[in-house]
Amino acid sequence: MALEDSKHIIDEAITRNGLKGLGRENAFGGVASFLRRRYTKDLSEADIAITGIPFDQAVTNRPGTRLGPRAIREASLLQVYDPPYGWDGFDPLSDLAIADYGDLAFDYAMPSAFPEVLEAHANSILSQNCAMISLGGDHSITLPLLRAHAKRFGPLAIIQCDAHTDTWPDDNAARVDHGTFLYTAVKEGLIDVARSVHIGIRTVVEDNLGIEIIDARQVHEHGAGAIAARVKDIVGESQCYLSFDIDCLDPSAAPGTGTPVWGGLSSGQAAILLRDLAGINLIGGDVVEVSPPFDHGGITAVAGAHVAMELLCLWGWTRR
Repeated sequence: MALEDSKHIIDEAITRNGLKGLGRENAFGGVASFLRRRYTKDLSEADIAITGIPFDQAVTNRPGTRLGPRAIREASLLQVYDPPYGWDGFDPLSDLAIADYGDLAFDYAMPSAFPEVLEAHANSILSQNCAMISLGGDHSITLPLLRAHAKRFGPLAIIQCDAHTDTWPDDNAARVDHGTFLYTAVKEGLIDVARSVHIGIRTVVEDNLGIEIIDARQVHEHGAGAIAARVKDIVGESQCYLSFDIDCLDPSAAPGTGTPVWGGLSSGQAAILLRDLAGINLIGGDVVEVSPPFDHGGITAVAGAHVAMELLCLWGWTRR
C-alpha cells in the first residue's frame, strides 16, 4: 500500500465503512480491534461477531488469561493485509461481514455470577442471527457458551483441541472451574457424545464419558491430515462447536498458558488440522487459555490469533 493511499486512514476499527475488506492501516498504530474489524454493538449487517471474554478466575494454576483477548487482538493485526493461506481463494475478511463486538463486562468480585452473565451475553449475539467466535479467558467460559448455542441449535458435537479433557467430575453447581466444564456440559445434555472428540490430549482421565480421545501421540505418528479426516468421520454433518485451548500446542509453540504440558502439537500441525477440517458444520467456537504474562515474544498470542482466523474460515467455508 502506497503512503498516499494510507495517509487519510485513521482507526479503521472505528471509521471503517461496512464490515468487509482487507486492512490498510499500519499494524503498529490505531485501535487494535480483532483483524481491524469495526467495533460495534450493531450486528444487523454482521454475519459473525468476535467477542472477548476476559475471565480467568477459574484457573487451576497460572492466571493471566484475562489479558488474552487484548493480546490476541493485537497479534491479529499482522493478518489483515492478505487472505489467509491455504483456503483456495476463500477470504473471510472480504467475503464475511465480521464485527468486533468488544469484551464482555462483568463484576470481577462476583465470579459465581459470571456464567449466567456470559450466557446472556452470548444469547444477545445469537438472537441477532449472528454467529460468534469468542476469545478467552480461561476454559470455563466454554460452558456458558455451549449452553447458549445448545439453546439455539440443540445438542452439539464438540471438537476440543486441548492437553486436558476437562471432564473431571464436578457435581457442585456453584463451582466455576476450567477443568470440569465438559463434564457438566455432558451431564446437562448439551453435547452429542457420539459425535464429539478430543484432540491433543496428554494427561490422564479415568472416565471420559464416552467422548473419543485422539491424543497428541496419534497426531505425531499419523499426521494432522489423517487426524482431521478421522475427526470429520466422527462429527459427520452434525452441528458442531470447536473449542481450542492453546495448551493443545506444545509449550515451545505456546508458552503463555496456565497449564503447559510437553509433547503437544506444533503450530504447523495445528494449521494442517484446522484447514483440513474444512467442510464441517461449524456453528461457533472459541480460543482460550492465552496468558500473556507467561508469553515470550507474543508467540502464544500470535498462535491464538491464527486459530481464531481459522475458526472464521471454517465457519465461512460451508457458507460460501
